[in-house]
Amino acid sequence: MSLGKSFNQWKNAREHKHLEKMKRSNRCPECYGQGFLLYPSLMYSLHSDTLFCPGCEGSGRFNDWVTIQEREKHTEDEQVE
Repeated sequence: MSLGKSFNQWKNAREHKHLEKMKRSNRCPECYGQGFLLYPSLMYSLHSDTLFCPGCEGSGRFNDWVTIQEREKHTEDEQVE
């Protein structure tokens, strides 16, 4: 097995474990349920809603994250067609 394949399997398993943990606790996997992201580069951005988590739109809930992911996927599929 190549090193790249091993790494990808490890990364996918780690992501799956993280998503399952967040699903059990109903927390957004991107912001860990906080509803916002704090990155130093965002402090200097010109956008007004930069602190809201883009994954859950600030709610911090896993259910909202899933809904938004599905909506984005549907939008991408429409743009491809």
